[in-house]
Amino acid sequence: MTTRIEHLVTSGTFQLDGRSWEVDNNVWLIGNDDEVLVIDAAHDAEAVAAAVGDRRLVAIVCTHSHNDHVNAAPALAARYGAPILLHPADAVLWKTVNGPRVPDYWELIDGEDLTVAGIELRVLHTPGHSPGSVCLYAPELGALFSGDTLFQGGPGATGRSFSDFDSIIASIRDRLLTLPADTTVHTGHGATTSIGAEAPHLDDWIARGH
Repeated sequence: MTTRIEHLVTSGTFQLDGRSWEVDNNVWLIGNDDEVLVIDAAHDAEAVAAAVGDRRLVAIVCTHSHNDHVNAAPALAARYGAPILLHPADAVLWKTVNGPRVPDYWELIDGEDLTVAGIELRVLHTPGHSPGSVCLYAPELGALFSGDTLFQGGPGATGRSFSDFDSIIASIRDRLLTLPADTTVHTGHGATTSIGAEAPHLDDWIARGH
């Protein structure tokens, strides 16, 4: 049975530091006809559920805890009885988004492998955009799911609460640009890119950021 990557775009509001922005988010699903894993359940639990269908939902992975990446996760988890997976360094953001009644989640561990439909996804802790930002690397698919750590054109935003430019640069340089150049990068917003397309621009990003 073929494992495939599925893509859904949902829209809503990103809120942080008392400000808000209208955003389109990429929701990624990895699986086959029997089971599936969701990366970043954003904005619209019904739309994500429609994409999941009657398959077994193995887990909902949060690349980080900004509200626009996790706000549909509790409802989706409750609907399917699936766990929410989150790096513990983002617990403070998770609590900020979900208020006093914080849903439970399982802690992601750097270097662990998640398995869905026979495919392994390696958890890479990539702090910078947030303290607990992670990427998922699937070597068998030649794919990286980068959340808001790496985009087409550079690193994710810093300069907001809980973010740090030097940390995101170190994460990209040491954890992501060391992957094979032909690795496809499936981002949290916007267009897909590749490691090879982004790697030559690291010095430009550093100069621009400072």
